[in-house]
Amino acid sequence: MSEQRFQRPFGGQGPRGQGPLGQDPYGQGPAGFDPGPGAYRDRPSSGLHRFLGGSPGAVLLRLVFLSVLVGAGMAMLGVTPGLLFAQAYDTVRSLLELSFDTFHDAGRWFVAGAAVVVPLWLLSRVFARSR
Repeated sequence: MSEQRFQRPFGGQGPRGQGPLGQDPYGQGPAGFDPGPGAYRDRPSSGLHRFLGGSPGAVLLRLVFLSVLVGAGMAMLGVTPGLLFAQAYDTVRSLLELSFDTFHDAGRWFVAGAAVVVPLWLLSRVFARSR
């Protein structure tokens, strides 16, 4: 199974075996055909190219285009970067306050429940020991 998964896409034996006349089952050419170095577009293997996800010029052009589109959409909605960051800060702050209030309430419930459960458990252990 592992040998079949790692075969070349246009050469060698495919997952279903060889087709008629020595061709692979997808009709891409004779079995074992190596198209040579010029047949595939070689991608640069530089770390910058891999990090950016393409050539730096193309990535810069895409980022400029997307920035203009997002900026236009924000302007139509009346959203500014300052307002956006202020709303994000307020949202995070209110979520933290809500979580602290929840933990405070849960802590009170824990203490109230423990005030009843722990003495009852302790009494049950004492009486179970005396049997």
